[in-house]
Amino acid sequence: MSLATFAAGCFWHVEETFRTVPGVSVTQVGFMGGKTENPTYKEVCTDATWHAEVVHLEFDPVKVRYEDLLEIFWKAHDPTTVNRQGPDVGTQYRSAIFFHDSEQKAAAEGSLKEAQGRFKKKIATQIVPASAFYRAEEYHQQYLAKKGLVHCPT
Repeated sequence: MSLATFAAGCFWHVEETFRTVPGVSVTQVGFMGGKTENPTYKEVCTDATWHAEVVHLEFDPVKVRYEDLLEIFWKAHDPTTVNRQGPDVGTQYRSAIFFHDSEQKAAAEGSLKEAQGRFKKKIATQIVPASAFYRAEEYHQQYLAKKGLVHCPT
């Protein structure tokens, strides 16, 4: 199994986007890329931790390629907004690809160049090394599925 970690706004929506992809065996929502160890959701929402809301995936690269996951990522959100997705504003809602090895970094950089042609504005997505993953509280895990929803309520 391989790992992939993406930030694309509210992690509930991002998790639901990837949860049913064939080849993805585990999704977890949490936080990455900040300075606070073991942050709570409440702390992350203050903008003081610098963490992004992320979905952390385990996937079988024989069943789904990392490049396919990147394509899903680009289609799942607006990567041209800085620290914002829809009504959600803050550093935790930034767009980021957290790569786990040099192959993922190269694939992410290549996919960004390819995706840029689809957007009029410059893509603001960060491509950064994966760091410690902090799992969010249990009530956040598969939140939309537990509520019988496929999209975040507006």
